[in-house]
Amino acid sequence: MRSRDYDLEFRDRAARIRTWGVGLLVVAGLLWSWCAVLLMTEYEVETRAGSTRECAARLFTDGGTANDGAGAGDYCAAERDWPEALAVLGLSIPVALVGTALFTTGSVSRRMSAHAQAMRELDRLTEKREKEAEQPKG
Repeated sequence: MRSRDYDLEFRDRAARIRTWGVGLLVVAGLLWSWCAVLLMTEYEVETRAGSTRECAARLFTDGGTANDGAGAGDYCAAERDWPEALAVLGLSIPVALVGTALFTTGSVSRRMSAHAQAMRELDRLTEKREKEAEQPKG
């Protein structure tokens, strides 16, 4: 395999790694968005009587609907619990870390390959000029 072919294959692998990193970062962003929706939007719950009740968002409540329990006759506390939102947030952390590592690895690999190619090209041009300068002009 020639060095140019190897370099092109190396860049293709680096691009695929970077693409996987971007994909994982998008997944992490979706998980963060889901966590934000769970914490910042109002929601409705169905009571035992079959009616619906409006509940305040977890982060923007003054108490009552989000902090009292079902024992006090409040169905909101059991519907959107903190552990669910924190689990989603916790799941996003390793996904984001792996995505960042893959994206960085792919980007750096491509940049280093391009740098090495530029250095080889500069060396080739320098050698060509030196050879031209050594030849007697006739």
